Amino acid sequence: MVLRIHFTGDDLARTRVAPDCDAMWEVMLSLYRLRRREGAIVFGQWKKDALARVPAATRMLTTLVPTQGYAVDFLTPRTEPGSIAAGAEALRRTPRERLRVDLVELAWRHPGRRLPGWLGGLAAGGPRTLDAVAGAAETYFEACLSPYWSRIRAQVARERAHRARVLGEGGWEAVFATLHPSARWSFPTLELSYPADHDIHLNGRGLVLQPSFFCRRTPITLRDPELPPVLVYPIEHDPAWAHGDPPGRRPALTGLLGPTRAQVLETIAHGDCTTGELARRLDIPGSTASRQATTLREAGLVASHRLGQAVIHTVTDLGAALLDGRRPGLIA
Repeated sequence: MVLRIHFTGDDLARTRVAPDCDAMWEVMLSLYRLRRREGAIVFGQWKKDALARVPAATRMLTTLVPTQGYAVDFLTPRTEPGSIAAGAEALRRTPRERLRVDLVELAWRHPGRRLPGWLGGLAAGGPRTLDAVAGAAETYFEACLSPYWSRIRAQVARERAHRARVLGEGGWEAVFATLHPSARWSFPTLELSYPADHDIHLNGRGLVLQPSFFCRRTPITLRDPELPPVLVYPIEHDPAWAHGDPPGRRPALTGLLGPTRAQVLETIAHGDCTTGELARRLDIPGSTASRQATTLREAGLVASHRLGQAVIHTVTDLGAALLDGRRPGLIA
């Protein structure tokens, strides 16, 4: 079975590699990894840690993302920042018809599966139910992905840099030919192995190539070919990525500061940064980053100074001592 993506000349000009991880795709794909037995070498340590912390709200997500097969398209809305905040906000704005179509498809694809009653309210576009689903995604991300997010982003950034070199040396033909072992490119069609026969006609819209940390085996895309075209594909991993204490895991530090503030302190210790950079590194709102940095500064753990229009944050000796010898290099 084959995925066929049909290009025009305009589509090649509008094709690009996504600028960063997409948090909603990583939420969805990590839910597959969390409940499957394969991939122990790469995901085993993360899975062990995540299962110990997975929040109860995740059950709403696993209803929409079965252990195999179709997961609803609306759970992975396209947002340019790719952050969990932007993704959750886009999810909350999902049109009622999109919800209905995807949930009908979910029921049809999994006929023997018992579905909870709250899906009826979701299919009807109930804002409270939709808000609960978006909140579940945010809660799951904070508990199971956020502690590793800087490491995940670093490995995706490495893949993006590799793609940029391939594009510069050999053009899109080289990029497509090396995207996946099953990839076959002969203009105007890119073919890849896929769980089902599926065609996407780009018709001048271009294609976003989205490297994904938790994608495995074959690339994946949205079921509805009329949605903004995206091809999510697996990257190569450093098998040791999850070993060692993830940021914010030390009970004493987390208990003293709280998980978000502990991550802010550790992130600043990793390298001086502006408030905006801090927000991007941790995938949190700028207001949250500013508030947490202010609290740490008032406690003497962080020093801040203005440079032009930006405020630069630096860990103090007291902050470094509180980290108890944790070296910034551990936060990849």
